[in-house]
Amino acid sequence: MNSRLYLFIFVLLSGMANAQSSTDTPKMDDISDLTPRETLENTVVSIVHNFIEHLPYLFAGLIILLLTWLVAYLVGKVVLKLTRHMRQSLSELFERLSHIGIWALGLLLAAMVVFPGLTPAKALGGLGLASIAIGFAFKEIFENFFAGVLLLWKYPFEKGDFIECQSILGKVENISVRMTTIRKTNGELVVVPNSFLFKNAVNVLTDQDKRRITVMTGVAYSEDADHAVELLQQALSHCDTVDQQLPIQIFLNGFGDSSIDIEITWWTGPTPLDHRRSRSEVVSIVKRTLDDAGIEIPFPYRTMTFKEPLVINQEQRD
Repeated sequence: MNSRLYLFIFVLLSGMANAQSSTDTPKMDDISDLTPRETLENTVVSIVHNFIEHLPYLFAGLIILLLTWLVAYLVGKVVLKLTRHMRQSLSELFERLSHIGIWALGLLLAAMVVFPGLTPAKALGGLGLASIAIGFAFKEIFENFFAGVLLLWKYPFEKGDFIECQSILGKVENISVRMTTIRKTNGELVVVPNSFLFKNAVNVLTDQDKRRITVMTGVAYSEDADHAVELLQQALSHCDTVDQQLPIQIFLNGFGDSSIDIEITWWTGPTPLDHRRSRSEVVSIVKRTLDDAGIEIPFPYRTMTFKEPLVINQEQRD
């Protein structure tokens, strides 16, 4: 962030310097009678003399930049305090926008002090030439910036939420104006440009306090499927990771290749860890319940039919 700010200051001051120098008509003495050495000496003396003359303006500009930093810091604190009742992302957005506005005014004021005679109109004219190059050079940065502003304003997710976008699944650790950092479930930290999140579909896994999970099982065709559903309903009512306040839904789903398929749906915590822990507990208790009741969970069966009777010969062994 600091490197981009310094680069922006350099481009701003350079553009304003060009605007200022274009309005002044330099007066040069006739140097046709001077030797190259004398010309070089005069040039160096003139540069040093002009630099010394501008030292007060440079110090004044530096003081203005320091005051701008102090004012931006204090205003940021005040904005955070005034917006503490708002969402955290919206409060941080107002703070950053206030920083940008104060720094823009401070840089303009510092440039007008460093370059006497520079007016806001001339400064804007100089920036007009530089803005084209800046726009092409920092196209992606500006794109990520505006995407970050929209993400912070519309708040589709906050810090601490688990999100999934494309192949990225993890916990949001920070949302800045330009990028978002996500801690994946395996511990890796991913830095994602905001434009990527803005252009692609994002699944916010922790938007609600609960998530619904579905697993499939089955019983053999020779078993009583309705009785199996009753047993599973009773078994899941004792699971610790299953939310008992929300309905547990168990239905016969269809005719499988080797079994009557049963669909089991329940609600649990929203995080990936809650999801895996609850799924493990439910699968374990389904297997144990059906085994204890003597109900078969069949392997795939394959029935083969031959066109003609198959002759089986049994050999006698001594």
